[in-house]
Amino acid sequence: MKRNVLLVGGRSKAKSLAQSLIQKGYQVTIVNSSYVDCEKLAENDKFTVIHGDGTKPYVLEDAGANHMDIAIALTSKDEDNLVICELCKKKFLIPKTLSLLSDPQKTDFFYKMGVDRVICAISAVTSIIEQQAFMEEMAKVIPLGEGRVRIIEIPITEKDPAAQKQIWEIDLPKEVIIGCILRQNQTLIPRGDTRILAGDVLVLISGNDQEEIALLELKGGESKWRG
Repeated sequence: MKRNVLLVGGRSKAKSLAQSLIQKGYQVTIVNSSYVDCEKLAENDKFTVIHGDGTKPYVLEDAGANHMDIAIALTSKDEDNLVICELCKKKFLIPKTLSLLSDPQKTDFFYKMGVDRVICAISAVTSIIEQQAFMEEMAKVIPLGEGRVRIIEIPITEKDPAAQKQIWEIDLPKEVIIGCILRQNQTLIPRGDTRILAGDVLVLISGNDQEEIALLELKGGESKWRG
């Protein structure tokens, strides 16, 4: 049985998200207050488009909010997104709500008001910058007793041998371990069955100058790390 997703606002964002969700097997309904935007969105017959103000209960009712599994508020106004999520959660009993947010200082308030997930572009960008600064600080030789340990950042592309492999499939030297994986704005602690994806950045902890051997397995021999 297909899960139903309601998207409110955001023509370009809604269109891209709807197309992605449909490919994953979801059924999507979009509500937009702009008639022109609705005309553009309706050019794709794979999702339902409703013209109306998503902050109005009767519009959400017309969009079938009673039967939705997920509601996502994508308008440019934080206050509208909060109203949409509250209506969806409390009036229409939609199990999961998600809201875009432009002001990161409102994040805690949105969660307190019952929004299940808040996505703030500013916070995401800040996290990426902080993560990169952290990596630049880490990517250096660290003395350890009489030897040394090197912490190295290695980006993975779709052409690299390691892409799409599980960690257990990669024959790394015993002196090299994958400490963590940076994936978009997430930091993953890997296990043997963790699959490496294109776009990942691997944080390697290496001893005894084994980086070149590890690099042959991961990237086919290209020296692309920093530090």
